[in-house]
Amino acid sequence: MRFTHSGPAPANRNDWQTLKTLLPYLWAFKGRVILALACMILAKVAAVTVPLYLKDIVDQLSVPATLLAVPVMALVGYGLARLTSSVLGELRDAVFARVIQGAVRSVARSVFQHLFRLSLRFHLERQTGGMSRDIERGTKGIGFLLNFTVFNILPTLLEIGMVAAILFRRYAWEFAVVTLATIAIYIVFTLLVTEWRTVFRRSMNDLDSKANAKAIDALINYETVKYFNNEAYEEARYDRNLAAWEASAIKNQVSLSMLNAGQGIIIASGVTLIMVLAARGVVNHSMTVGDVVLVATFITQLYAPLNFLGFVYREIKHSLADIERMFGLLSTNQEVDDAPAAQQLDTRQASIRFAGVEFGYDSKRTILHGLNFEIPAGSSLAVVGASGAGKSTLSRLLFRFYDVGRGSISINGTDIRQLRQDSLRSHIGIVPQDTVLFNDSIYYNIAYGRPDASRDEVMEAARSAHIHDFVMSLPDGYDTQVGERGLKLSGGEKQRVAIARTILKNPPILIFDEATSALDSRTEKAIQQELAAISANRTTLIIAHRLSTIVDADQIIVMEDGRVLERGSHRELIEHGGRYAEMWHLQQEQQAGELTA
Repeated sequence: MRFTHSGPAPANRNDWQTLKTLLPYLWAFKGRVILALACMILAKVAAVTVPLYLKDIVDQLSVPATLLAVPVMALVGYGLARLTSSVLGELRDAVFARVIQGAVRSVARSVFQHLFRLSLRFHLERQTGGMSRDIERGTKGIGFLLNFTVFNILPTLLEIGMVAAILFRRYAWEFAVVTLATIAIYIVFTLLVTEWRTVFRRSMNDLDSKANAKAIDALINYETVKYFNNEAYEEARYDRNLAAWEASAIKNQVSLSMLNAGQGIIIASGVTLIMVLAARGVVNHSMTVGDVVLVATFITQLYAPLNFLGFVYREIKHSLADIERMFGLLSTNQEVDDAPAAQQLDTRQASIRFAGVEFGYDSKRTILHGLNFEIPAGSSLAVVGASGAGKSTLSRLLFRFYDVGRGSISINGTDIRQLRQDSLRSHIGIVPQDTVLFNDSIYYNIAYGRPDASRDEVMEAARSAHIHDFVMSLPDGYDTQVGERGLKLSGGEKQRVAIARTILKNPPILIFDEATSALDSRTEKAIQQELAAISANRTTLIIAHRLSTIVDADQIIVMEDGRVLERGSHRELIEHGGRYAEMWHLQQEQQAGELTA
């Protein structure tokens, strides 16, 4: 038997792989990228000329009887250079904003789409809270990465190169050497220490995701927590996760302080040495006061971005770690995928056949063993059996949330693995036992069956499900909010919304997965009549616990331990006197006892 698994991608993606994955999203805006880079280069060229104008101003003002026109021209040049640098910098930001937001949107959409392509197994094994936090941090990380790279790293490196060239050409070679050596030592130190610190950031991310997942899980199950009076237990469990995160955060902060201290020592040493060289030049009459101002201004201009460079690099590494985790979701392999030449299903009459189907959720336990049955087009088949017999697994396999291990499931003679998944699922409607609604309006939840339906069609579906009058009696009518998972509605009301949603979808295949088992007898009877009405002339698979709900099914199969134990109509199975008859008589006795109690 073949078992597959869609786990997360290996966590060995390096920074270059992450950047390589990100580049196509940026190149979609290549015109803006090129324009932003041009603005950045011109802005830095203008910024580097500012100290040159300042030197001329100081030197001219230091000479007695200097004509006023000369420093005025230098002052005008100084002002224009600063203005040009500022305007081009802002223009760069404005041009590149569309690139950043467009890339973030495209990546977020790609990850969201990919998550829906992954199998049910993947989602059952992952906590939604952790995944949502990974996506949130990853998309923010893209914004940080692009902002800091284009607005800080590249401009700083360009400015360093130009300043070093000017110092080397105008003054003694020692100035350029000291400047470049200081920067080189600073960068190497920052890279090495930050690389060492990345492990703390990754640990913080893992622990943060776990704590967030625990919090969301507890809040979603608010009622259950209250039922068992376990507020203190949930608080303690959440706090344990926060404590682990706190310890990791402290390690991260201590290592950050070590990095900042080392960077401060390197910068202070380099600046001091440069100023010593400049002071010596003035004493030796090889440099003017204007030259000292020029050198000091250059060093000051470099000091701020260089000091910021450490923070920027740390943020880039953190952002890459966040993006890496999000791209890990994006690179998770699809367990269930369309075949290369998958067909489109287009029919209003669908027959279903399970042929020798074997399946297990993992390799340790097989759920279905050589299952064989057929549902002719327009007929109904009911499946009954004890809990754990594999009944609900049938609907998941028919929807192709999983692929079978052996055998095949076919519709109109075509293996569903040869059909497009979207086409297959558009032909199937389901009313599950536990209807979970979106935290939105009643209208939205009914219209979800066919989002392009008109309002009249939605209301007609509600009438067919016998919920229209109830909805109209509410103060907000169809705009009434149903709450988280539909908890503001009763079980019967939720089921009727689910029925209306399925009626609106109008599929040729229906699945009723214990659709009335959680309801009281009166509500069950009413909804059972509605289910019978909508299943007329449709191929229907009924998964049931209460046998009284499936007596009119064209065919019934009894499952036990993943195998078909008995099959036939209700009458045939009662006359046979086997397991079905035993279950029938037991439930009838229980029902009689409830009526006399």
